[in-house]
Amino acid sequence: MEALYHQTNRMIQDVQDHMGRLETAPEHDSHIIESQIQSHIDQINGNCDRLDILVNKEPPTRRQSARMKVDQVRYDSQHIQAALRNFHHRRHMRDQQKRERQLLLRTSFKTNDEENTAIEMDADLNHHQSLTNAHRGIDDVLSQGSYILENLKGQRGMLKGVKTRMLNISNTLGISNTVMRLIEKRTTQDKIILFGGMIVTSLIMYLLWKFYT
Repeated sequence: MEALYHQTNRMIQDVQDHMGRLETAPEHDSHIIESQIQSHIDQINGNCDRLDILVNKEPPTRRQSARMKVDQVRYDSQHIQAALRNFHHRRHMRDQQKRERQLLLRTSFKTNDEENTAIEMDADLNHHQSLTNAHRGIDDVLSQGSYILENLKGQRGMLKGVKTRMLNISNTLGISNTVMRLIEKRTTQDKIILFGGMIVTSLIMYLLWKFYT
């Protein structure tokens, strides 16, 4: 199990490096890097499924710590997948903006007696462009908000799993009630921070939606 875990962990580090390259890669290279990243993510998820099986074969004294390692690897994989989807959305919006700009340039040039070429922006075109920009801004905000909320939900799941495993470990090792109360208090504080972040994010998304519309 250890060999597969370390191999998967190295793959995650490699994928994170690829994500850094993806942000600055030229357009003709980005598709290749994306394909490589998705292939690695699929392989990481497959390894996580195998690790889930191997965890259950670990001795009871090592099973809890092994489970936490696998959960962390799976969370990292989900985080990278969410980042890749966010990149896809941003690239799609950039491509759409580029197409609209090219279309606007093709339709807004007028020739006056073959002497001078001028760009006349019609009021309707201006209005349409403003609406397009507003919709694009809302889409970007929703994408970022969805990405943040997805990560927050993942962290919440991790907290639940950690608490359950800590309770199991405490029963095995006989940790005092005082220590367990401290752990539960910290878990409660983390939940407050989690839900507070979700509420603040939702409020910001609503205010930006009202502003753009």
